[in-house]
Formats: sequence, structure tokens, C-alpha cells
Amino acid sequence: MRNRLERLRSLTTFNTWITIPGLLIIAAVVIGCACFPATTGAYLDAAKQWITTSWGWLFILGVSFFVIFLLVLCVSNLGSIRLGNDDEEPEYPFFSWIAMLFAAGMGIGLMYFGVAEPISHYAMPLHEGLSANAQAKTAMLNTFFHWGIHAWAIYGVLGLALAYFGFRYHVPLTVRSAFYPLLRDKVNGPIGIFIDVVALSCTIFGITTTLGYGSMQLASGFKEVGLISEAHMGTLICIIIVFMTCAILSAISGVSKGVRCLSEINLGLALFLMLFVLAVGPTIIILNDFTENLGAYLSNIIPLSFRTFAYDPQNEGWFTSWTVVYWAWWISWAPFVGMFIAKISRGRTVREFILGVLLVPTVFNLLWMTVFGNTAIWADQVNGGTLSAMASQTEALLFTFLNYLPFSKITSIMSIVIITLFFVTSADSGIFVINGIASSGGIKFPKWQSAFWGIVLAALAILLLYTGGLGALQATTMVMSLPFLVILIVLCFCLLKGLVIDEDYFGRGLSACTSYWTGSFWKDRLNSMVSHPDLNNAKQFIQETAVPAFEELSEEIKKYGVEAKVHYDVMGPLPRAEFVIEQPSMRNFIYGIQCERNAVSEFAANNDSMPQIDDNIIYIPMSYFADGRIGYPVRYMKKDELIIDVLRQYDRFTKLAADKKHLLFLYEPED
Repeated sequence: MRNRLERLRSLTTFNTWITIPGLLIIAAVVIGCACFPATTGAYLDAAKQWITTSWGWLFILGVSFFVIFLLVLCVSNLGSIRLGNDDEEPEYPFFSWIAMLFAAGMGIGLMYFGVAEPISHYAMPLHEGLSANAQAKTAMLNTFFHWGIHAWAIYGVLGLALAYFGFRYHVPLTVRSAFYPLLRDKVNGPIGIFIDVVALSCTIFGITTTLGYGSMQLASGFKEVGLISEAHMGTLICIIIVFMTCAILSAISGVSKGVRCLSEINLGLALFLMLFVLAVGPTIIILNDFTENLGAYLSNIIPLSFRTFAYDPQNEGWFTSWTVVYWAWWISWAPFVGMFIAKISRGRTVREFILGVLLVPTVFNLLWMTVFGNTAIWADQVNGGTLSAMASQTEALLFTFLNYLPFSKITSIMSIVIITLFFVTSADSGIFVINGIASSGGIKFPKWQSAFWGIVLAALAILLLYTGGLGALQATTMVMSLPFLVILIVLCFCLLKGLVIDEDYFGRGLSACTSYWTGSFWKDRLNSMVSHPDLNNAKQFIQETAVPAFEELSEEIKKYGVEAKVHYDVMGPLPRAEFVIEQPSMRNFIYGIQCERNAVSEFAANNDSMPQIDDNIIYIPMSYFADGRIGYPVRYMKKDELIIDVLRQYDRFTKLAADKKHLLFLYEPED
């Protein structure tokens, strides 16, 4: 029996404490939808109604808080902290990083709502008695609000926390890891498990909602181009099964380069479609509209951010069915998008991350909504309100709108291709993120797990559509997003605490009394300075200075009951030595020296005033530490001076460890 259990564990990367509760939540919804569709639909609708009416204010206040929180971090000194070690360069060049953020702003949502939302707001304005132009301006203002900086602030908060704790503290990229400043050792206990279970469930239902939107719009597209005569429930089921099968095959094949290529092609097609609409539509009017839309959005962003219609109850239904639902949808997608932007942002500063994440995708979203939304409103005005009359058929509005532009058949087929690729690539990436959450931050998974999660997403989307269409999808997303909203709010305080401690820890200078420089050995130092720093000299320093210094200090410190170890490798390609004092339940004290291989300029190699440089490659013994601080050259030190330097670093270590708040950074995460 024991062998069978061990064999079972070897076949999966699941963390059972996370996966089983998540699956139980999903199973409860699936069973309810399959066996009691009417009753389940009624309960989901009641839950959505209770959350929107009782907790809508928390969604508004929480999301607005995220915007303020990120902007304050951006302009503060904390914005200079790097997402990685102090000397770490960004993993991707700036323009490549910007391009990937740009791609992250795309998705099925923009294709589905690019025409549908502006037309819906225009057809059913919040306030009566407005002129057609005033209705259009208000419609675009509300659309900008829902697709602007607030959505990306939600993604940015979680993405920044994942990137900071993952790359700075070297902990797994899971939501619970960001709560160590608050939970400490309890982060792996029931509360930490609950956080990851909510993140897992929230992500599954958020992706399921998006797949529901995509399948309904694809069905309308197929009908528009004549592939089907009517979009029945059977059609939606076939679409979900076929395209989720493609996503599963993509996920288990491991052809990440192919998926990336498809994503880039899809992004190009989407940009082409947007530019085509801009070119064949009323171009000058649209550009003027974008400028005014942007100005209206910026001038109204504060009242919009805190608008709950507390004094306008007749519009409360609009508020709960649009703004609150949108915020819940963005929150449910936060682990998905947050994980993506975190993984591509290693080496960036906090300030770069915030400005990039908040501005780049937001500007593109607003441009997209203007091109499609204002052009659709213009077409509606020119054609006697035909689009407004279809406001309730949101999934069909994009294709009906394209019929008013040239080459409608071609652009409709192109739209179907774009939506299809978004459908497959989003599901593929979603499977990977869900696998990661269920595996406590793992990055490699058995193929059957990817297939399993794909089947779960497909089954859930089909059953929820069967039960109550988009209403059921929105209701389940709403139920899961409320607890995750609370988690995100608390996470902000954990992130702030970590950043404040980080700044104090890395900004702490050495004590003046630890300075060891004197006038002694100046001739020896001069001799070292004019000697060529080649590999042999570096090995000699490690073997004849560093190792003896570490061993002598190790023997002496044992007299005081402190156990120290010395590790070294003199014959390796880059010789190194380490002095280690192991610490229980916290990061070990390590003073290491390793030879760094550096290239030098032709000017330095050929300069007679630099006799020590006679080659294009030099080897410098550099110190390094367990916490990732930047080391410094030590090749001019004598044995006694090196011992003193180790002691001054150990003195700093003990003083920082004595202060409780620094235990956060001295904590050694478990593998």
C-alpha cells in the first residue's frame, strides 16, 4: 500500500491540500449544474445579487485603493528596488518587455466588448434627455473606465507581489508566498493553503467565463459567414470541445515556441484589424474622439473611481451589472495575468514595473475601444440605430458592425481567426497557470495533468452555459472573486512591509569601527596592483590567502561554541571558497569569494600605464553573500585583513538578525 502511494505521488506534482479542496468546489458546481440546473441557476443568481448589493462598495473601494497604492510606490524611494538581486539586469530588453506587456492587454474580452460595450451604454444611457453626442461621450467614458488603469492596477498588484517575493526572496511563485511578512512560518499552514485554494478556484472560474464569451462570439461569427444556420447550445458545446482539445494538445506537446509564434501572429492580425477599421471608418473623427475621450477620462477618473450610485438608486442596476461584474472578472483573472507579467519582469525596478504595467496596456485598450466603439456609434447614427436595436445581442454586434464596412466577409473571417487563436492560446496559458497554483509554484507537470485541467475547464464552461448562460458564468466568478479581493487588499500591506524592510536592510551601511584599512602592506598592495589579474593569480589568492584565512577563523570561532564550515574548490574553472555559519530556521551566514571572469577594453589592454592589463580577459576574486547583495573585489587583502572583513560582515549580520523585522529577509525559504 505504501509503495502504491509513493508511486502515485511520483506521477503527479499536485499539492493535495490545494488541489482536493479546489476540485471539491468545482465538483459541487458541476454536479449542481448537471443534476439541478434550474435550482443551481437560481442559487447562483441569488449569490450574485447578494454580493453586488451588499459588497459592491468593497469592490469599488478596493480597486481604487490598488491604483493609489501602486502610484504611491512608484513615486516613493521604494520604486528603486529591483525585482531580483541588486546587480541583476532585466531578463528582456526594454522594447521586448513593452511588446509583451502590449500583448498581455489583448484577449477575447477586447474582441467581445470592443463594439458591444460602447453600443450598450449608448443605447441605454444612464441619464435621460441627453443629446446623441452627449450619449456617445458618456458611453465612451464608462467604457474607458472599465478598460482603463483600474483593471491593470488589479493585475499589477498581484504581478508585483509575485515578482518581488519570487525574484527578491527566491520563494515559489505562489500567492501564499507573498504573505510571509504577515503569516511568517504559518504561510505553509491552513491560512496559506486557503489562499492558494481561493486563487486556484478564482482562476478556473475566471478563465471559464472568458471561454464562455469566446464560444458564444465564435458561434455568431460562424453564423455570419454561413458555416451554421443557427447558434444552438449544441453548437456552443462543439466549439468548446474542439477548441479546448486544441488547447490541451498544445499544452501537453510542450511546443512553447509554436504557441508564442501563434500569439505574435494573432497580435499582428488584431493590430491590422484595428488599423483597417480606423482607415476605412471616419478616421479624423475617430482620432478627435480618442483625444477627447482620453481628456474626459483623465478629468473624471477620481469621481468615477469612487462612484457607487449611492444617491442615484435608479441606476444601481447598471452599476452592479457592469462595474462590479467587471472588477470581479479582472480580479478572477489576476493570478493568470499577474503570473505572466511577473515572469517577464525579472530585473526591472518596482518603478519600471508599475509604469509599464499601468500605462502600456491601458493606452492600447483605450485606443482599441475608441476605434471600434466610436466607429460603431458613428455607424449606428448613420444607419438609423440598427446597432442600438441589437444591444442585447452582444455576441453578434462585432460581426453586424463589420457589415457596415468594406470587405466585411474578409474581416469577419479574420475576426473568427483572431478569436479562435485567443481562445486556444488563453486556454493553453490558463492550463499552465492552474497547474502551477495546484502544484505550489511548480513549472514542470505530467502531461495528464494538463489534459485533466483542460477537461475541467471545458466541462465547467459547458455546464454553466447550459445552466444559465453568461449570467451563471458571471455569478460563479463573482462568488470566487469576493474572497480573493480581500486577499489582494491584505497582500498590498504584506508587499509594502517587505519593501520597507528591504530598503532598510540593503541601505544599512557598515559600522565605522569595522574599517580595517591602514598604511601597512602598501608595497605589497602596489605589487598586487601591477600584477596581471589572470586565472593563476586568482587561484593563488584563493589557495594561499582565502582558504587559510577561513580555516584559521573557523578554528578560532569554535572556541566560542560557534560551528563554522569552510568549503572551497581551487581547481575548478572559476575557483571559489566559502565561510559558512549555519543558522537554524533562517538564512545561513555566508561570506564567499569567487573568481569573476571579466572582459576588458582594447584600450586598457594596450595602455602602457596599465601594466597589469595585458590581456582582454581578467579574473577578479569577488566577495558574495547569501542575501544577494553586491560583493566587492578582495584581491588586495592580506589574510588578517580578510579575517577582519569576514568579522565585520558577521557583525552586520548579527546586528540585523537581532532586530525582529529583519527576520523577514533573513528567512530561508523551504525548497
